[in-house]
Amino acid sequence: MLIKKLSFQIFHVAMLFNIASFTPAIAQDKEEDKIKAATSVLNDFSQMKENIPAQLLSISQGIIIVPKMINAGLMVGAKHGKGIAMVKGTNGQWSDPIFITITGGSVGAQIGVQATDLILVFKNSKTLTEIGKGSFTLGGDLSVAAGPVGRSSSAQTDYKLEAEVYSYSRSKGLFAGITLNGAALSVDSKANNEFYDDSSDANTILTSSHTSSNLVADLKNKLENFK
Repeated sequence: MLIKKLSFQIFHVAMLFNIASFTPAIAQDKEEDKIKAATSVLNDFSQMKENIPAQLLSISQGIIIVPKMINAGLMVGAKHGKGIAMVKGTNGQWSDPIFITITGGSVGAQIGVQATDLILVFKNSKTLTEIGKGSFTLGGDLSVAAGPVGRSSSAQTDYKLEAEVYSYSRSKGLFAGITLNGAALSVDSKANNEFYDDSSDANTILTSSHTSSNLVADLKNKLENFK
């Protein structure tokens, strides 16, 4: 009886150890899936007839991509999503991504549930490099405008860069559009720690991290060659 009891305890401890050892890998898989999804969103946008002007991206200094942000509401709306943020360095190359969350609500004549692919284009990288100091509110701390569309270089005349952030969304569901005023953006520190396997803060990742991840390389390549 004692042997059976000890055997069970050893088996139980072994199972807990195995579960614990696989947890980081499972968690990292989630972040890898998020990077894959962000790359897929860029692919989808590039295939749209009226997409983000490549010229706008060429002069932008930061970007946030949120795949399948949940937008739901019955008069009073709510939204939540997880995505990635990147900034452009002085050498013109895009940084490694950090993981972020977007949460918030809005009031208006809306009803339904919808998954929205969201891209935010920033004209200044400072906003994102300082995001680790706390969350900021779209439409409050930062002015947000619907981004211009068009593939041609003449799109330069369509935007005056008066807003700090330009938004683009691709939706499937009952909503006709998306309202971002009041939505808060913040760093997902847990996700960053899982993916980079360290405790580097968001600013360090954005300014000096150089991961060897092929998924990140694919994401950067797609962004640098967006058309």
